[in-house]
Amino acid sequence: MRHYKKGRKLGTDASHTKAMKKSLCVALFTNDRIKTVEARAKEIRPDVDRIITWAKRGDLHSRRLAIAALGDAELVREVFEKVEQGQFKDREGGYTRIMKLGNRKGDNAPMVILELVTEPVAKKEKKKADKPAKEEKPAKAADAAEEAAEEVAEEATESAEEAVEATEEAAEAEATEEVAEAEEATEETEAAAEEAEAEAAEATEEAAEASEEATEEAAEEATDADEKAE
Repeated sequence: MRHYKKGRKLGTDASHTKAMKKSLCVALFTNDRIKTVEARAKEIRPDVDRIITWAKRGDLHSRRLAIAALGDAELVREVFEKVEQGQFKDREGGYTRIMKLGNRKGDNAPMVILELVTEPVAKKEKKKADKPAKEEKPAKAADAAEEAAEEVAEEATESAEEAVEATEEAAEAEATEEVAEAEEATEETEAAAEEAEAEAAEATEEAAEASEEATEEAAEEATDADEKAE
């Protein structure tokens, strides 16, 4: 029984399998692609991803782990420099690609090409299209708020203008009423003065008539007295 022996058998013993996986990883990092059996390609993919993850960390401990895994310090230096320059920067896992070639003649083993994925990650267009749609809602809300504020300001301006017009009309009406009342008072004063003048003229005429009558009576009495004296 194979207790605590995970992974594919690959038809070899443990030491041979370990050496074969290391040599395949070295060949892949050296040439960026290799041609091998499908089972071996799938078996070394986790090791390749692990080494690239160490290269992304870039610290001394990770470099020593990569050297222990590959056994080539110069190759590890090249891999770390490529990663430091931006290779695999936007990619989070899935650093290898398997392309099937068909079965091999002789033992009919499935053959594949295992290569490193070096091209940059292409962002999905749907997410880019969705972001403006999400941003349109706050923009629409802001536009609606601005329109509402403008309407409220216009209504307030109109109401203020109406209040000013009403105040001016009331002031004009009050001034007109005051002018009319003053004119009426002036007319009444003039009428009273005319009446007083008429009354004074009548009194003067009556006094003149009374004085004339008194003079005539006195003259008549004087005449009668003279006649009696004779």
